[in-house]
Amino acid sequence: MRSEDIAKLAGVSRSTVSRVINNYPNVPPATREKILKIIEQHQYEPNSYARALAGKATNTIGLFVVSTADKTSGHRIYQNNYFAPFVESVVDAANSLGYYVLIHTLYTVEDYHKVKQACQQKRIDGAILVGTRRQVDVIRELVGLESPLVLIDYDIGEIIAHRLDRSNVSVINSKDYDGATEAVEHLISLGHRKIGMINGSVHTFSGSERYKAYESALQRHGLPLEPHYILNGEFLKQNAYHEVKGLLSSGAELPTAFFTANDDMAAAVYEAFQEFGLSVPDDISIVGFDDGPIATQLTPKLTTVRLPIYDMSREAVHKVVALCEQTISAFSTVSFPAPLILRDSCRSL
Repeated sequence: MRSEDIAKLAGVSRSTVSRVINNYPNVPPATREKILKIIEQHQYEPNSYARALAGKATNTIGLFVVSTADKTSGHRIYQNNYFAPFVESVVDAANSLGYYVLIHTLYTVEDYHKVKQACQQKRIDGAILVGTRRQVDVIRELVGLESPLVLIDYDIGEIIAHRLDRSNVSVINSKDYDGATEAVEHLISLGHRKIGMINGSVHTFSGSERYKAYESALQRHGLPLEPHYILNGEFLKQNAYHEVKGLLSSGAELPTAFFTANDDMAAAVYEAFQEFGLSVPDDISIVGFDDGPIATQLTPKLTTVRLPIYDMSREAVHKVVALCEQTISAFSTVSFPAPLILRDSCRSL
């Protein structure tokens, strides 16, 4: 059914139907009620593409998940302990506010054109980006589109330094530095002095913050930074597994504890140590980061920092909707706590 059909049934012009659909005030109450009753009876849905062409809101937000590190898996987003909960929570929060979600995965830098295209073609009212690396030129271009834009896990300092703190932008973060500091301090409090780290990507804000916290905590306690104890996992379980196996095979002295930048890489430590006949926490203490489902599935259960994924994703939706509906009109930032969750993967020396 088209709007013309609604107009014929109601005995009014098509423009009157359009004014009712768009909630314009200059329609007599009796006429409005008559049109709305016909719309309900016939379950009429306005054409969202036509609304976009007419410059109307589509009630759709875009969620763009950036995963440029892992080149091997075509379905890595939806089986990822970090991204999958974001997608699920964003969709739930948006639906509760009457918004649809258009989901795109960006696997290369060139894929950023999808964000630009969706905004320029008015297929979405605003965008949420998660997983973005430090690519200020890309962010500058997206901010310049003047569409509502929410960045999850991005350096606020960089945004301000490059004067990208515009009224159409919001940044949502977790307090990764504080959470990582608490993790390393916990290991030190247990008597560990040889503490290694399996890094995420230091090209992301969260990866950089977690490494800085590790480095600062050791320096604060006068403990050495041993280069061969710092492994590069890029947030990927397979990378971490190969790095840890390389350390174990080298015959070099091992650390007594590892802080890993996510739980997937902590699981890789479990696997590699087990293959060498070693165990957690007897031979190695481990603290992870995320507190996803895997943390309680490992044996022993993993001590880890809880990433506030659901708080961040819900806040991102509320921010982008507020920007779309112009109930806020200034640059804003929110950062959620990331507490340490104590379980069984660490022992006292």
